[in-house]
Amino acid sequence: MKTKAHVSPDLLLRSLALTTFTDDLRPHYPFNLPLIQALPQITFTSSITFLVGENGSGKSTLLEALACAIGSITVGSTDLRRDATLAPARALAQHMRLSWTKKTQKGLFLRAEDYFGYVKKMSEMRTDLEEDLRRVNEENKHRSALAQSYARLAYAKELSAIKHRYGEGLDTRSHGESFLDFFSTRFVPNGLYLLDEPEAPLSPYRQITLLALLKHMVSQGAQFIIATHSPILMAYPGATILHFNKDAIEPVVYDEVEHVSVTKSFLKNPDAFLRHL
Repeated sequence: MKTKAHVSPDLLLRSLALTTFTDDLRPHYPFNLPLIQALPQITFTSSITFLVGENGSGKSTLLEALACAIGSITVGSTDLRRDATLAPARALAQHMRLSWTKKTQKGLFLRAEDYFGYVKKMSEMRTDLEEDLRRVNEENKHRSALAQSYARLAYAKELSAIKHRYGEGLDTRSHGESFLDFFSTRFVPNGLYLLDEPEAPLSPYRQITLLALLKHMVSQGAQFIIATHSPILMAYPGATILHFNKDAIEPVVYDEVEHVSVTKSFLKNPDAFLRHL
């Protein structure tokens, strides 16, 4: 799919395209998806692009492959290269061609379901560093103050960096609060952020807070590509919304997104839906 819209010169990633893949790959996932077989190119025209569609439409698959093609930092318990669940995405990424205005190493890839693993990993890392620091202090307690300082320097520096970034720990707050704290800490100017359903742990009010954070980061040169089901997030002014059907990706305006129209209809008359339960 190619769009004719004006491309902002401030965007980091301008487009992605799939190169031709051999027939022996076509029977295998994700190459067997009609959407993948019919996808020549996507051009990004806005600082925020939403990928929307039903479960199984392919939006997460494409986002994962894009993360692998970029080599994004991953928020999870393991990285892109070792995550077994991303093996199909890594295969697809080998056939993905990216066009950049300015390639960046800043940014990250986050799947909402991986966040618990990341919080657990950070908690374990912090505990291990604290234990290592206690061990080093004990082993060097009879040495000079200068020698003790040098011995503990590496552990103390890394532990201090974690505490500076995450305070008393991401696991000390509610899941939603932790999510927003994480974003506030890890979003930096000129970063490219790939987010898969970031609304999952957030209340409607917290989703609006996330919108404000997105706006702030866009003003500092950041770019976001977000797979979502949230009508609140999709309402971001000026965002591009790409609708994923089974065999095509097409731009759509906010009021024409099925998630939006269904939500509006439900809130207007819940009984019309609930009486069929």
